[in-house]
Amino acid sequence: MVTLDKTIQQPSSPQGRKGTAFPSLVKIFKQSIILILFFIGWEILPKTGFVDKAFFPAFSEVVVAWWNLLVSGSLWEHFSASILRSVAGFALAIVIAIPLGLLIGWYPTISDLFNPILEVFRNTAALALLPVFILFLGIGETSKIAIVLFACTFPILLNTIAAVKNVDPLLIKSARSMNIPPFKLFYKVILPASVPMIFTGVRMAGASAILVLIAAEMVGAKAGLGYLITYSQYNFLIPEMYAGIITISLLGLGINYGLLALERYFTRWQQPLR
Repeated sequence: MVTLDKTIQQPSSPQGRKGTAFPSLVKIFKQSIILILFFIGWEILPKTGFVDKAFFPAFSEVVVAWWNLLVSGSLWEHFSASILRSVAGFALAIVIAIPLGLLIGWYPTISDLFNPILEVFRNTAALALLPVFILFLGIGETSKIAIVLFACTFPILLNTIAAVKNVDPLLIKSARSMNIPPFKLFYKVILPASVPMIFTGVRMAGASAILVLIAAEMVGAKAGLGYLITYSQYNFLIPEMYAGIITISLLGLGINYGLLALERYFTRWQQPLR
C-alpha cells in the first residue's frame, strides 16, 4: 500500500507538461495568424507602391513614431489625460447606473416612473449632445467627463434592469419559501443571478467610454489621444497619427481584458471545476 501511494503521488513528467503546453502554443498561433498577416501586409504594401506611402506609411515607421512619442513623454501626456477622463466618467456611471438599475428592475412603481425618460434618452446619441455639454459645462474636463458618464450610463443601466427582470422565478420562489428577509433575498439571490448580464453592460460601456471620449477630444481639447490624432492630421504627421490610433486600440483591448478578468472573478461560482 505504501508503494502504491508513492506511485500515485509522483508529479507528472516533463514530457506530460510539454504535451499540455504545446497545444496551447498552437492555439495562440492560430488565433494570432490573421493579425500577424495584417501587420506584414501593412509593412509590405507601402514599400511596394501598392498604396500611397504618404498617406499610409509602413508599420515600422509607425512603430518608430510611437517610440519617439513615448520617449519624449508626449504620448504619456495624452494617454494619461484620456485615461483619467474615461475612468472618471466610467466609474461614475457604474456607481449611478447599477444601483438605479437594480431598483428600477425590482420595483414596478419605480420602473413606471423612470421608463418614459429612459425611452427618450436611450435612443439619443451621446455625441449629439456634446454641443449641449460644452455649452453648459465649457470645454474643460467637466464636459468630457460628463459626456463619458452619459454614454456609459445607459448600457449599464438597461442591462442591469433586464438582468433583474430576467432572474429565474424558481430561484425567487425557493428563497421566499425559506422565509429569507427581502434584503437577503436581494443580496443573496437577485444580485448574484444578475451579475453576468450586468457585466455585459459594463463591457459595452467600457468600449463607449473610449470611443465617445476620443470624439469629444477631437472637437475641443488641448491634450488627449483624440487631440493627438487630430493635431497630427492637421500638421501632416501621418506616422504619429497612426501611432495615436494604435494606442487607442491597445487601450481598448486592455480595458476589455481587464473587465473580462473582473467578470470571471465575480462569476467564479458559475465556472466549472477543472
